[in-house]
Amino acid sequence: MRLLLISNSTNAGEEYLAYAMPQIGDFLKGIKRVAFIPYAGVRFSYDAYQEKVAKRFAEAGIAVDSVHTVDTPKRLLQDAEAIVIGGGNTWRLLQQMQENDLLGVIREKVIGGTPYVGWSAGSNVSCPTISTTNDMPAVVPHGFDALHLINFQINPHYLDANPDGHAGETREERIIEYIELNRDMTVVGLREGTMLRIEGDSTELIGKKPARIFHYGKDTYEIQPGRFDLH
Repeated sequence: MRLLLISNSTNAGEEYLAYAMPQIGDFLKGIKRVAFIPYAGVRFSYDAYQEKVAKRFAEAGIAVDSVHTVDTPKRLLQDAEAIVIGGGNTWRLLQQMQENDLLGVIREKVIGGTPYVGWSAGSNVSCPTISTTNDMPAVVPHGFDALHLINFQINPHYLDANPDGHAGETREERIIEYIELNRDMTVVGLREGTMLRIEGDSTELIGKKPARIFHYGKDTYEIQPGRFDLH
């Protein structure tokens, strides 16, 4: 499989997808058109989302066809050179993918070698479940099971910060709660400005920040950019 799983679309003070496009362009080198899933978008229309992504992808010579514009989204995905899933609300994204019966065709395509690019919510749904998303459950999906393209969970936008005067749980404490209840699962805290590039058995952390790794019964630890093995 080939996956590019990006923590966030936009770094502070930068344009949309600006930091990620060099990696996206390299990852999708030679591909002319992608199938895009805009279902995570909530505060803007799917048309606007497609236009925003298409404008950026055009810089790499890649056209963007969105599933919301066709009568048979499955056919678009089956014929796709690559699949791209954008960020937004993960709960809404999964719900709409379920209701349009797209999980199976996406999984089959990606396992078969079709490149997959996701950012934020699009990275969340590559995991076994969406249980480590940060998003508010604004809608109720039909279960939490996602694409299960990877055998670990991602927490995009991972933060170490604990604001002054805040007495609630930190992000790390919430993830530790998750692995206490899901002891066979590993969680990768993927900081903003970083991404995972997976090519077959090779997994590489790309960016300028380390990622934080959570296993049940082990101290959390950091991995530096470069290739790594969770096992």
